[in-house]
Amino acid sequence: MQNHEQRFLQTEFWADFKGSHGWKTFFFIFDGDNVSKVKSLKECKENEKCLSVLVRSFSLKIKKFSIAYIPMSPEFSSNEENLSQKFSNELESISKKIFKFLPEDTICIRFDPALDFESLEEKNNFVSNVKKLFKQHNTKKENFRIEKTATDIQPPDTVLLSLLESEEKILSEMKSKWRYNIRLASKKGVEVKSYSAKDADFPCAFEEFFKLFMQTSERDGVQFHQKNYYLGLLNSSAETQNAPVVRLYIAKHEADVLAGIITLFCKKEAVYLYGASGNIKRNFMPAYLLQWNAICDAKKIGCPVYDFYGCPPEENKNHPMHGLFLFKTGFGGKLIHRPGSFDVVLKKNWYAFYKTAEKLRAWFYKYLKKKIAGR
Repeated sequence: MQNHEQRFLQTEFWADFKGSHGWKTFFFIFDGDNVSKVKSLKECKENEKCLSVLVRSFSLKIKKFSIAYIPMSPEFSSNEENLSQKFSNELESISKKIFKFLPEDTICIRFDPALDFESLEEKNNFVSNVKKLFKQHNTKKENFRIEKTATDIQPPDTVLLSLLESEEKILSEMKSKWRYNIRLASKKGVEVKSYSAKDADFPCAFEEFFKLFMQTSERDGVQFHQKNYYLGLLNSSAETQNAPVVRLYIAKHEADVLAGIITLFCKKEAVYLYGASGNIKRNFMPAYLLQWNAICDAKKIGCPVYDFYGCPPEENKNHPMHGLFLFKTGFGGKLIHRPGSFDVVLKKNWYAFYKTAEKLRAWFYKYLKKKIAGR
């Protein structure tokens, strides 16, 4: 549950955006043991806790069912005493308070709690401990069953760069090669421009960006959303009052479009959401200059941290995304680890069916489809 400085996934802006892409949105205010469903998070007062819940419905020939999803909530500190027990209790407590407001066919409530560990070992120990605790918890009839999911929704590992220091200090704490690459891109004549969806030249810039997306998908085997998803996100930010700022950044050299990123800025954080790159002039290092421009803008806006939003959990040369790990950690941020997704089960039989289907889907996209494509 969040206070008024929300992570972007818990903002009403994000809920409304997801609502335009097949999700149904629910907002709740918690006042002690009491919970009320409200139409808007604007009804949440300064001393109250609020919660955004997304619900997605699926229809089979024999059954319709729904999944409730709570991203980046509730929040915990990794230093809390009895953390595993508090974690289990909070997930069940929230579920018991809100499930009656959700569609009757909801089979589970999925949580992506905001809980940051600074070491992978600490995170793994926590997950191991809560799994043991869940086994005891799940034997009691009055309790909802709680399980760790096989796949995570939000990236469990990421790099957070503090923006509380000066630009000079941030640069000095990067790896020397990263500083060199930022300067190299400028010396080579790479130019970075940022766009709001309100800008007159935005439509052209967005088309250029999406072409890069297609090149990236073909080159790296990455799955993307449909075009209107990204366009809708940028348009929603520009059209909604007091919404997080979402900007498109494009790096060009002369007439060539080299790379682009989409970054979100709000009071709690700046988040690098999406990126794409072309196949030419990669030695001009446009990706480094793009990130540096977004980092500087985040500082100007007043964001306390820049989230690179997802990378491998540790340095491993055999990991298929080892290059991404090196790129994101080289900017001097802190590698943090989150426990991932957890399900509070409301309907056991249909949940077991859904869990199996979800594993098969993950296997198809992560392994089979890439193998067929020769990757």
